[in-house]
Order: sequence, then structure tokens, then C-alpha cells
Amino acid sequence: MFTGIVQSQAEVISINIVNELCRLVISGEKSLIRSLELGARIAINGVCLTVVEFSEFGENKAKIAFDVIDETLNVANLGALKLQSLVNVERSLKIGDEIGGHMVSGHVHCQATLIEKKSTETNCALFFECDNKWMKYILSKGFITINGTSLTIGEVNKNQFSVHLIPETLMRTNLGTLEKENHVNLEFDQQTMTIISTIEKMKLT
Repeated sequence: MFTGIVQSQAEVISINIVNELCRLVISGEKSLIRSLELGARIAINGVCLTVVEFSEFGENKAKIAFDVIDETLNVANLGALKLQSLVNVERSLKIGDEIGGHMVSGHVHCQATLIEKKSTETNCALFFECDNKWMKYILSKGFITINGTSLTIGEVNKNQFSVHLIPETLMRTNLGTLEKENHVNLEFDQQTMTIISTIEKMKLT
């Protein structure tokens, strides 16, 4: 499990796809591998991936490798990553950790497309378009996870929604570098999905 509080960004330094299996290697702060073990889970752009290899990389850097299957590449935006792409990184939640965001599973439901970006000195508003079948789970003032970042939903209109980012979020995550037509990973709040699905089933009985 994760909280949607991105700890750092990391750079993609290797992508190797063989027989529809992608070996993804990232490089980030040395602290990323502190107490890390093989088989541990790390969220990369909100996707829960299993660590298959890690080591120190240079003086103050570390590199971590993951194997990504074709289903994950199709559902999430990891398939569009290139060398030097920056990804959001969050280590898995430990018992006793503060939950600053909301409970996140790391299972991406779909992608959304950035259609507009409005920035000022103190605020950045991002407007996304999403497949209409998912919009029932996107509620104003509700939780959503975008590229692994826990955010509060702003306005919702038909198949579009917005979020507002403070400078700290822009600095810590890769959301500030998004450009129009870029795709992001979405994970919807599980409680919201459960409630809506239950209500739908009750209406059918």
C-alpha cells in the first residue's frame, strides 16, 4: 500500500523490452535504497512495481530495476517513458508511517489526457479529459491519484476534471512538467468505487 505522497523523482536510465517484458531501470537519490530488499514494492508514476535489482550508482545515487509486463505497459503510461524521463517515486507504506494523502494500492485504472494548464506564481491548475465510463468515480472534492500523487479533485464537467497544485507539489513531482496532450496514470479512491458500485447493484435488485 501507498499514501500518494511522492518522496522524490527519479530518472529513467535504461529501458529494454524483450518478448513483451520491459526491464525498467531508474536512477535517484541514494536514500531510495535504504533498507530496501529484493521483492519490495515501489510505486513508479503510481504503478506498484516489484524491485528485481538495485545498487549504488555513483557517489550519491542509486539505481533500481523493475520488470514490467505488457498489461501494465498498455494500461499505464510507463510504455511511453523514454531515457531521461522523470518518474514519481514512493516507497511502500510501513506500519506506523504517517498517512498524509490517502490509501493507494498502486493499481492504475486508466489514463487521462492533459487538455489545459493554467499557471500563476503560487498556483497551477491542470485540466484533464478521461474516458466517460470512469467519470462516475471522479467527484468534486474527492480523492484521486495522478501519476502516484494524492490530490483533491476540483471542478468536474462531463468527461473533464481539474486539480490545483501548490508549489511544493510542483517541485516534488513530475506534474509540473506536464505538457498539453501528455497522458497521466489515474487511480480512483477505492472507497468511492465501492460505494458507487454498491449503489448501482442495489438499484438493479
